[in-house]
Amino acid sequence: MAKKGNRVQVILECTEHKTSGKPGTSRYVTTKNKRNTPDRIELKKFNPILKKMTVHKEIK
Repeated sequence: MAKKGNRVQVILECTEHKTSGKPGTSRYVTTKNKRNTPDRIELKKFNPILKKMTVHKEIK
């Protein structure tokens, strides 16, 4: 049976990683409530490749 509600899975991708020139990507999978946050979210998460906290934006 499928879950009901407004909660959807989203993928967060690092914004600083593309400009660094290092191989790989930093992505996180999380959930958000569509009713409370209809726009795309931005969170500060740890990037293990760059070894620092960076801004991660929601991608489609």
